[in-house]
Amino acid sequence: MKKIIFVILTTFMRVYNTKHFLKILFSLHKSDTLKILFPSMLLVGLYSWGIMYLEIEYLHLTSKSGISNVGMIHSMLGFVLSLLLVFRTNTAYDRWWEGRKLWGKLVNDTRNFAVKVKTILGDDRQNAEQIARYIKFFPHFLAKHLSKESTRLALDEDYSEIEKSLKHHGPSEIIVLLTYKLNQLKKEGKISDIEMMYLDTQLSGFLEVCGGCERIKNTPIPYSYSSFIKKFIILYVFALPIAYVINIGTFIIPLTMFIYYVLMSLELIAEEIEDPFNNDENDIPMETLSQNIERNVHQIMGLKK
Repeated sequence: MKKIIFVILTTFMRVYNTKHFLKILFSLHKSDTLKILFPSMLLVGLYSWGIMYLEIEYLHLTSKSGISNVGMIHSMLGFVLSLLLVFRTNTAYDRWWEGRKLWGKLVNDTRNFAVKVKTILGDDRQNAEQIARYIKFFPHFLAKHLSKESTRLALDEDYSEIEKSLKHHGPSEIIVLLTYKLNQLKKEGKISDIEMMYLDTQLSGFLEVCGGCERIKNTPIPYSYSSFIKKFIILYVFALPIAYVINIGTFIIPLTMFIYYVLMSLELIAEEIEDPFNNDENDIPMETLSQNIERNVHQIMGLKK
């Protein structure tokens, strides 16, 4: 069972050793930008060849032609484009890192909540196990809620009876069920008013994490900004052979393809990490974190397997 779960989890986020430089350098995976951009790189190379043939073979332009001055303007545009790409990638990474911090907060909140429940309920195993199941299921359903995928999750335990009762906003409904259970225990005298206040604060933290992740998920980078950068990159790359083919010659073809690959790769990477909840290779490993939370709660509360 553990081997099956490991295989499933490794499909969500690529695990690698940062010290294996050569392995990283020559490895290709499904999200590698070279594989994605290769067809369009061939078109860019064909375009560069057409410009070279037009200017050198057909029009017989030389380095003394006025078109060679376009290179100065092209250099200034390159500086502006580099600033835009730096801002674009930094903004995308900030979204990814904020999502990771929210999930880190969820890990800490679930541990603290489990410790409090364990201490308060003591030997009341039946109620402790029921509350633990809600705590352990919450991160799994939050991951499913944030992900575009709607397939069944690979969980250590069967939560089908809980999942069937969730109809609309799953994470909120789980917190409602938890709150109802805690209030029931409070009425039975097993939880005091002060203890209930501490636990209620912890439950609010769960919803804060959910709301923060939803804010990232539902607020993409403005379309006009993303579209403008793509158009800027295309215009910059298309102007490259026009400006430099007279001085560089045939070498402009691979140079244009390489510059197009670098610039568009930065844009593609930014697009992928700006939404860190899609379970892609470069996204936050939500299911891995959910499995860790499940194991932590299980150990803290001393539940039987």
